[in-house]
Amino acid sequence: MESEFFGYRKGAFTGANTDREGFFQAASGGTLFLDEVAELPMGMQVKLLRAIQERRVRRVGDVSEDPVDVR
Repeated sequence: MESEFFGYRKGAFTGANTDREGFFQAASGGTLFLDEVAELPMGMQVKLLRAIQERRVRRVGDVSEDPVDVR
């Protein structure tokens, strides 16, 4: 789930053969519609809130954060 929202780097886990952007990077410059957030695990809710507030995301397997511009 985290890799879908934030993307991942090549080699981050088994099967990650290429870099992939997540929903936040794909929606950068536009709107990201999040539905049923209350149904997500609390840990994922915290990560989503942080990404929205700080406007930065870290891909799975990455050491740096990427800026995102979503609303």
